[in-house]
Amino acid sequence: MQKTTINRTELVLLLASLGVMLMHVAPAAQAQQSSETAQPEKIATVQVLGNYDNAVGTSNAASQGSVTSNLVSNRPALRTGELLEFVPGMIVTQHSGDGKANQYFLRGFNLDHGTDFATFVDGMPVNMRTHAHGQGYSDLNFLIPELVQRIDYKKGTYFADEGDFASAGAAHLRLADKLGAGIASLSLGGYGYQRAVLANSVALTNGNLLYGLEINRNDGPWLNPENVRKYSAVLRYSQGSHDDGYSVTAMAYKNNWNSTDQIPLRAVQSGQISRFGALDPTDGGQSSRYSLSYAMKKRSQDGVFEMDAYAVQSSLDLFSNFTYFLANPDMGDQFSQSEKRQMLGMNISQTWPLTVADLEMHSKIGVQLRYDKLSPVGIYNTIAQQRISTIREDSVKEASAGFYAENSIQWHPKFRSIAGLRYDAYRFDVNSSIDGNSGKISDHIVSPKLSLIFGPWNKTEYFINYGSGFHSNDARGTTQTRLPDGGISTPVTPLVKTRGAELGVRTEIIPGLQSSLALWRLDIASELLFVGDAGETEPSRASRRTGIEWNNHYIARPWLLFDLDLAASRARYTQNDVAGNYIPGSIDKVASFGVTVTDLGRWYGGFELRYFGPRPLIEDNSVRSSSTTLAYARMGYRINARTKLTVDVFNLFNKQASDIDYYYQSRLPRESMEGVNDIHFHPVEPRSVRLTLTHNF
Repeated sequence: MQKTTINRTELVLLLASLGVMLMHVAPAAQAQQSSETAQPEKIATVQVLGNYDNAVGTSNAASQGSVTSNLVSNRPALRTGELLEFVPGMIVTQHSGDGKANQYFLRGFNLDHGTDFATFVDGMPVNMRTHAHGQGYSDLNFLIPELVQRIDYKKGTYFADEGDFASAGAAHLRLADKLGAGIASLSLGGYGYQRAVLANSVALTNGNLLYGLEINRNDGPWLNPENVRKYSAVLRYSQGSHDDGYSVTAMAYKNNWNSTDQIPLRAVQSGQISRFGALDPTDGGQSSRYSLSYAMKKRSQDGVFEMDAYAVQSSLDLFSNFTYFLANPDMGDQFSQSEKRQMLGMNISQTWPLTVADLEMHSKIGVQLRYDKLSPVGIYNTIAQQRISTIREDSVKEASAGFYAENSIQWHPKFRSIAGLRYDAYRFDVNSSIDGNSGKISDHIVSPKLSLIFGPWNKTEYFINYGSGFHSNDARGTTQTRLPDGGISTPVTPLVKTRGAELGVRTEIIPGLQSSLALWRLDIASELLFVGDAGETEPSRASRRTGIEWNNHYIARPWLLFDLDLAASRARYTQNDVAGNYIPGSIDKVASFGVTVTDLGRWYGGFELRYFGPRPLIEDNSVRSSSTTLAYARMGYRINARTKLTVDVFNLFNKQASDIDYYYQSRLPRESMEGVNDIHFHPVEPRSVRLTLTHNF
């Protein structure tokens, strides 16, 4: 049994959180006993009707929608990144330690850590360009889920205000300006899991001051304990409302962890290691993120003016060993990916109404500016996290400006159109440790958009959407002419065009049911392919994905909600190659089913089942992953009007499955020097239970 240690500061913070809860539990319990009806309005009632904002007439595509904090707070989550699983059809997994960005799957993509799905928090981009570990790296571990008020999601390339990384879709997470009541929460669970949260908002001058603190500890089921040491903090001042007001937000996050990365199937089958064992117990990492942001929205008779500004400083040191003893038979193949980043940005837009020839119009123009400075970003050979040589080290300056215009016209009470045009310009400046890889380069891209919306008729509307988009490539690849081993390299295209189209329908014709159906297609001029021996991605051939999605939210009773989301897709390279035309890791089937119960007397709970199907692991489809089916369950009891106890069970049926599978070459001790091609997998965590005591004050 592994021993979990807590230092004095952590212990004080944990006990302080527990003390705040207990201090308020006793008086609240006495009040409850003396008068069951004294303050019934203070019971934390969740209205199921408020879980979604996807009504007919509120969206511009069938695959666009919103989720509110009511649903977020009523579903269990094993990891913070699973917030994105509220996007229908999204699967969130992990192939390393829980301080690293998650692995995302959507619309036929293995999105790696976020390459073609854009994520934002209050206007701040989460995706990192030219990241040490992977392009578009999207790490949500800095979030405190209890403070997420809303998740707005879009899929496809049809939205003029969405730019880099948003080809498969985008999610905008909005934090609360104020809380209905303070939160003091303490969670304990199997495998050394501990979590404490303290959050509240108070009136200050003419606005509100919100604060949130989180401490998280976790060893996980791994034989090499994860030893997660995570701290998150938020301080936010706001005036007015989100629709007409402003906020200033400071956020801080720091995490240290050990990791058990994907392991070769042959090592488990031979008994060399267990499913939860590691071949290099010194893998792990440290990550930090500090940000200051400003968001403002001003309504007037002339329209709506919006502005977001942000400054982010982040760092990552990640130690991985994917091929074990293939490159260095004596000391092992561990390497470090490291970066220190400063990011500045601003988004400004103006929307105004017009009437031309009796036609109602809304026009919008916007500009999005971003500047990333990495000093440095590097990859190094390491042994037990100690650097022994530099593979490459670069200083990078990457700047972008995006301009967009959008016009919406209500041609008829049952027909409207939205036409948009976007222009993006990028400049890359790379100073490399490898001769021939330094340089400056610029690129630009134009992206037209068009949406046609018909209806509603009988509470049903229809959508036709088309648009082009793009993703940027790693700046280092745009100037690279030499490989670290001295070989010749061809620079990659800086901005890669994508094109998408969708036919959709959304209906509420059945009372209590919101249902949407979408047929979609997405073409990419250059796919990004995972390379196992380098632990990163590289550009590949052009590709096409097609698919169908069916999403359903049904209110059976005021206290009972059902969700059913089904998605199927087909992903292929469009340029033939003798190696095959399947895209490794591309997901083809996703299904999720959920039941949410609220306010059944003092009881509440839920059940969630998710399935993601087998995937090709190499281009000829001769090696495939297995499918994975997981179930989560929750049962809760309201002790009194302010205090509740929740039990969450993860991997309810204790399935032995994979979070992720890869197929590549690696070498174990005493194997031939050429190594072995094999499936490498990261197992899902076994069944675990977490108990949470929450008190509102």
